[in-house]
Amino acid sequence: MCCGYGDKTILADVNLKLPRGHVLALIGTSGGGKTTLLRTLTRQITPLRGQAFFDGQDLATLDQAGLYRVRRRMGMLFQFGALFTDLSVFENVAFPLREHTNLSEAMIRDLVLLKLNAVGLRGSRDLMPNEISGGMSRRVALARAIALDPDLVLYDEPFAGLDPISLGVASRLIRDLNDALGLTSVIVSHDIHETFAIADQVAMVANGRIVAQGTPDELRHSSDPLVQQFVGAHPDGPVHFHQPAAPVIQDFGLQGASA
Repeated sequence: MCCGYGDKTILADVNLKLPRGHVLALIGTSGGGKTTLLRTLTRQITPLRGQAFFDGQDLATLDQAGLYRVRRRMGMLFQFGALFTDLSVFENVAFPLREHTNLSEAMIRDLVLLKLNAVGLRGSRDLMPNEISGGMSRRVALARAIALDPDLVLYDEPFAGLDPISLGVASRLIRDLNDALGLTSVIVSHDIHETFAIADQVAMVANGRIVAQGTPDELRHSSDPLVQQFVGAHPDGPVHFHQPAAPVIQDFGLQGASA
């Protein structure tokens, strides 16, 4: 599969499988196409070539009603949570239930409290987003992402901006909820330590393709210089510190200068 925007290909020759019940991590340099791949999985964009399947259905062939049915089986945790600032914690989690179901208010209340309890925030249900911490906001967003009991949950940088305690709580929640609810999870993250601790499979995206795929241990011991540099956070390697530029002597007008 190839995906991108208009005539511009961002990722080419993508061949990924997401086994049920597994946690897949997408890692790679900024701007490499990880979020583009998430958008393709939710059919916010369609593949330029090839196909993207969800539970045996080719997403590109679905009409609007069919696409909405499929999306109801997906949950999304956006970067930094993306809570509705004018809705309480309770109402944020209740939002997808009100939008996509005809459940009674009593049933919605029970489901919301169950989801909030699962992320440890049942006691914060009446607070507003500006009254809770960044880590709590991320947990509320996770409760909202699982409100409809999805089969697939997508996480876009779930650990960004979190302190070490909140980061550890978030990563453990992702793994525990994945196993307890029988989910399949895809995590886009730059946090190697936490991501490798909870992922079953890791795919590294770079240079417009998937350059490596395997278990966290397999990527740690990869002989690929690019994978080694990224996983080891080495400053020198295939990704250079200096971007291509004219020679220094030319940019600073030093031609012909005497020593």
